[in-house]
Amino acid sequence: MKRTLPQSLALYAGLAVIVLLIGLPFWWVMSGSIKLPREIISRVPTMVPQSFTLQHFEKLLQSTDFPAYLVNSLLVALFSTVFTIALALPTAYAFFRMKFPGRAALYRLILVAYAFPTVVVLIPIYGLFARFGLIDTRASLVIVNIAFALPFSIWMMRSFLASVPRDIEEAAIVDGAPPRVILLRIMAPLIAPGIASVAIFTFIASWTEYLFASVLIVSDARRTIPVGFAGIIGQYQIDWGLLLAGATLATIPVVILFAFVGRWFVTGLTEGAVK
Repeated sequence: MKRTLPQSLALYAGLAVIVLLIGLPFWWVMSGSIKLPREIISRVPTMVPQSFTLQHFEKLLQSTDFPAYLVNSLLVALFSTVFTIALALPTAYAFFRMKFPGRAALYRLILVAYAFPTVVVLIPIYGLFARFGLIDTRASLVIVNIAFALPFSIWMMRSFLASVPRDIEEAAIVDGAPPRVILLRIMAPLIAPGIASVAIFTFIASWTEYLFASVLIVSDARRTIPVGFAGIIGQYQIDWGLLLAGATLATIPVVILFAFVGRWFVTGLTEGAVK
């Protein structure tokens, strides 16, 4: 259906507003990270920097523990993503492609994890991890991230698996392919958009997680970026240049992730919604 001129103008105007709403905060942060301190706190804000400096980045990387926070966040997010995909893929395949007693009840049970606020399970998880000596370890954050990301990841893959014709699996079974080969060599490539969606969801959730990271991690050397940022904020003053520089660097891994898997993710937004 061909659009009229007013419809096209309204569409482009709406897209322009969305781009501004999404892009303006990022531009404000990145441009502020290269401004001199006096321009950052000026009463008259400037959208285009009138000065240029890298002193905030130098101070952040040389005078703070931000490099350690960055490494910790990368390790936690990457391991959480890899293990979540490794567990979600075969579990989702078993739920939605295989028949076994109690399948429907077990599927509903895994979604109960989202019925309780995370703060409710914080104390029990802390006591459990303390008993096993996992307090102040990156492994504790990885386990928590997997536990909360896995149920939704399994549910997310359901529509992608449903979009693959069963004839493909039946043909592979006739050829004598075992379930492991069918899953890894046939199904996994076909549902790559779903795997990309799970990867992005899990990585961002792990990258931005604050509550458990602030409680389970005690030492400064193992803190992640969200918790580390909280320590940068002073009691009586805030180094805005330092925070803006840190926020700019913190967005780089997410941008890199989208650059690598964004194509499959965008495809997954449409393919996963239609059988």
